[in-house]
Amino acid sequence: MPELDLLPDSVAVVTGGASGIGLAAARRFARAGYRVCIADLGEDRLASAAASLADVAPAAHVMTMAADVSRPEELERLEAAVRARFGGTDILMNNAGIQPGSAMFGPVEAWARVLAVNLWGVIHGSRIFAPGMIARGRPGRIVNTGSKQGITTPPGDPAYNVAKAGVKAFTEALQHELRNTKDCRISAHLLIPGFVFTPLTANGRAEKPAAAWTPEQTVDFMMQRLAAGDFYILCPDNDVPRALDERRILWAAGDIVENRPPLSRWHPDYGDAFRAFAARKD
Repeated sequence: MPELDLLPDSVAVVTGGASGIGLAAARRFARAGYRVCIADLGEDRLASAAASLADVAPAAHVMTMAADVSRPEELERLEAAVRARFGGTDILMNNAGIQPGSAMFGPVEAWARVLAVNLWGVIHGSRIFAPGMIARGRPGRIVNTGSKQGITTPPGDPAYNVAKAGVKAFTEALQHELRNTKDCRISAHLLIPGFVFTPLTANGRAEKPAAAWTPEQTVDFMMQRLAAGDFYILCPDNDVPRALDERRILWAAGDIVENRPPLSRWHPDYGDAFRAFAARKD
């Protein structure tokens, strides 16, 4: 597994790190020898997550902290606590996310909470941590967890789509800002998972569906692509290969270019055209 071009005493902070992709990433960073801070909600969950790192990192290299990423003051406390404990942050993974479901004309509270965590959590985390990361003068990464739903925006969960589309746009702007900042050694990256079996996607299932990747597979792929310098880390899974993802993304962009109805992939008049487009090899 390729390692990142980071210093051996680097410090990684993972929000939403008590389970799923976040916990797999925390373990991967700890195994690489980095100091790790797991931020999440629920003291029991945080304690369990820290215990799960005991086989890959000494206790002195692991910290946990409860933080609601929708509240900037809590992320400010998190950044200060990591700085006090480990000296600063070199890897920030804004991974915390929720998906309670939403409807276009459903409760506004559901919309507000999804946007607060999934979008504002990424914005707050990046804005609060990045200045200190840049000032350290060390190589580092900011990885923001997006979603294919933020690119192709399928019908069914509009609040989640809006939030993840915002994460994409924000992370693109963040990387542009970082690469044009003098002496900055930090880069931003957009993680775009496929179907991953996590508590967020389990929906009551106890066993991983055959189509899904594990969080560990997703993080291994993420590390490979980070080492390669990719900005868009577009993950496949056991059901959807990259080629099909690419066709879906191109078709979605084509709605604008071809002046088709929005979400034409799900429009009855365009179903056959999309299937033919997806089957093309060019």
